[in-house]
Amino acid sequence: MHPASEHPGTRAALDAHRVGALRWLGGGLVAVVLAVLLGVAAVAMAGDAGRRPPGLGLVVVALLLGGTTAVVVGAGALLRTIRWRRALAGTPWRPGTLRVAGAAHLSFEPDGLDEPVRLRLLSTAVWRTRAVQALDGAAVLAAPVGGDRWVFTAEDAGTVHGARTAGRSR
Repeated sequence: MHPASEHPGTRAALDAHRVGALRWLGGGLVAVVLAVLLGVAAVAMAGDAGRRPPGLGLVVVALLLGGTTAVVVGAGALLRTIRWRRALAGTPWRPGTLRVAGAAHLSFEPDGLDEPVRLRLLSTAVWRTRAVQALDGAAVLAAPVGGDRWVFTAEDAGTVHGARTAGRSR
């Protein structure tokens, strides 16, 4: 069998995931830089004119917290994409059916095997969760990417979704 990375849609799906990660990372960096610049401007205004702009400190703190969070989310997604790309280069896609049992509870039923793989969706983004829920009963391609982690996609999904085998507590 051919590695999953050689499948026509895999490269595009991983690229789409990477682009999303870079958007989060870039947006977070812009927010942090903007917070620093606003902070410097507020200090300069307070030092020169002796007046403090109302609410600017709160805006700076919000930008710093939001930007830092976005940088962490983007970096994590980017690392995940790199890990998935490496893992998919050495493992084939397994065709099967995806069953959705709840908001993040899934079951992958590989073709030709009796035992379904119980999974828990990694993403907490509402739109990604809904996109996966729409795949209930659909034919999907899935592959283990190390340990208890799996990646799956549908033919026309345009992206990959990550999951962890269910039943393990963290």
